[in-house]
Formats: sequence, structure tokens, C-alpha cells
Amino acid sequence: MKRIGILTGGGDAPGLNAVIRAAVKTAIYEYDCEVFGIRNGYDGFVETNGIVPLSIDSVRGLLPRGGTILGAANRGNPYARKIVRDDKETLIDVSDEIIKGIERLEMDALLILGGDGTLHIAHELYKKGAPIIGVPKTIDNDISGTELAFGFDTAVGIATEALDRLHTTAESHHRVMVLELMGRDAGFIALHAGVAGGADVILIPELPFKFENILAEVRRRVEAGYLFSIVAVSEGAKPRGGKQVFSRSGDDIYVPRLGGIGQQVGGYIEKQGFESRVTVLGHLQRGGSPSSFDRWLATRFGAAAVRLAAQRKFDHMVALRAGQIVDVPLAEVTATAKRVDVNDDAIITARGMGVSFGDD
Repeated sequence: MKRIGILTGGGDAPGLNAVIRAAVKTAIYEYDCEVFGIRNGYDGFVETNGIVPLSIDSVRGLLPRGGTILGAANRGNPYARKIVRDDKETLIDVSDEIIKGIERLEMDALLILGGDGTLHIAHELYKKGAPIIGVPKTIDNDISGTELAFGFDTAVGIATEALDRLHTTAESHHRVMVLELMGRDAGFIALHAGVAGGADVILIPELPFKFENILAEVRRRVEAGYLFSIVAVSEGAKPRGGKQVFSRSGDDIYVPRLGGIGQQVGGYIEKQGFESRVTVLGHLQRGGSPSSFDRWLATRFGAAAVRLAAQRKFDHMVALRAGQIVDVPLAEVTATAKRVDVNDDAIITARGMGVSFGDD
């Protein structure tokens, strides 16, 4: 193994730079291998100056730094790249140019750091001959095959701190505080932060809720002498028989953007006579310095990905299972979506402590 590439696809997440740092240092120190960074996800292969060499000096100071020094592009699908031709927007397939770029640069492996969409593309590129190694990245923790992805712990920590802060103002003013959290179609962030932050109601996509059940919990608390309530809402949560709420519709390029369910929940509670306030945490969950756990996990993932590349075990992703770093086939990773198990002990524990999920 003489030369490898690294790219970061999809949205940013705390820990990306820690993976890059570990991969570069492992490749150079352990394998005497050249490393190149591909800027802005897959787009770097078709952009001018999209490929940059990475050295030990390039990764100094990266461990605590959020974001990604390589840039990200969560709309950078090489199978559907948007261009303007004859004054009209059109989609073209540039996947062959990705393969040619890898061959031109004589890369022995390409480490792809991304979520489910990025890794699905990675698997398809492998079928065309690309020497792919996957690294799971998502704050949503919705990637199959691994117990945790880096970025999740940081996001949960930020969400938990927000709930702690909302508690004090909710109690002071006798209000219902609704906190809308990221997660897309998986409720892991809302569930983990909701339990850790002492939420009274937790709404997740996997358990469609009834508005009247939320109201019943708020009323029960008031009757018991607790004049405030905390509601943690995953952005993908939806009422039973209803639909998810989107702040932006999708098209061939843009995926639909979830957002607004918190306002609906808060508005309903307000109309029933309970003063409510809604906070949307948004991209605060993505930004800033990664937690110590995410730095630790990202470092292990980055080093393991290079070792996997040296073994030429392509079309696999590094993963965390039972505390150990293992590898799983990308075909297995992309086959099913990871969601909260509604029979998991976390749900059972929360219910046993009186937390409402808005369902029956």
C-alpha cells in the first residue's frame, strides 16, 4: 500500500477531523504511505484543486476541532450531479470520473467517511472497481452494523445540556418547554438526551403519538403539583395517522428537510391553556468540539480503516461492536436502516420511570 485517499461526505459531524488525523498518522507512521484528501466529498474528484496531499503537519491540532478540514457536500451524489447546460439545470452521472480519478492518482484505497447515503454511494462505486473502505459518521446514529457512530455522543451531550437549561426556566415560569432535536427518521438523539435530561415526554419517529396523550401527561403533572413539563421531540416524530412535518420539500437534488413538529406540539399545548415555548436546537448539535468519547471512537475508526485498507478488505466498513472495532460488509450496512427498537430496555426503563412517549 503506497497511496490512499480520504473524503468526508454528507453533513458534518464532530469527530471527522479526528478520523482524518488518525488515518493520516497511521498511514504514514505504520505503512510509510502517501495520503491525499478529497475536498467537498465526491465533488473533489471533478473539481479544480479538489485533491490535496495530507501530511503530519496537515493534521496537527485537529483532535479537538469540529467540522472537517476537507469540506463536506451532502448533495454531492456522483450519480446525480447537478450542472447547468444550455441555461437549464440537469443531472449527469460522473461516477466513471470518480473511478478514473482513483486510477489516475494510483490510490490503493479510498477511505470514505459518511452516513447512510454516502456509504450507499461508496458501495455502488466499489461495484465499479473502486477500492472502498467505509467509516460510519452520523450524529443520528442510524447506520446499521455499528452500535455507535462518532458524532452521536457529542450531539446527545449538547441536547442534554439544552434540556438541563430549559428545566430551570420552565420551572421558574411554570411553562411547558418543547425541544425539537435532529435525528431524521431515527429517534436515538431524542431518546438518549430525553432520558439523560429528565424529559417528561419523549416523541420519536418509531412511536407515533397522540396529541391528547401529551396533554394528558402535562395535566397529570399539574394536578400532582408540578407546574412545568419538558418535552423532547425528534424532528421525524409524527402523530398517529398523520405525516412528518417538513420545512422544505425535496426534489432530484435536495432531500426533504424535516422540521416544524416542535411548533405543532407546542402550539397544541398552548391552545389547551398551558403556556408553552418551543426551542429548535438545529445545527448546534453538529457544531463545535467533539466529546472525549467521539475523539476516542473516531481515532480508533481512522486507524482501523487504514489497517483494513492494508489488508485489501474493500467494500467493508469499520464498526463498533461490544466495545471492539470490527468490520462489516457495506452490503449489510446499506441493506437495512437502523432505528430505535421500541422493545429496547431504554424504552422500557423510561416508561417504568413515568416518561410518556405519547402513544397508548
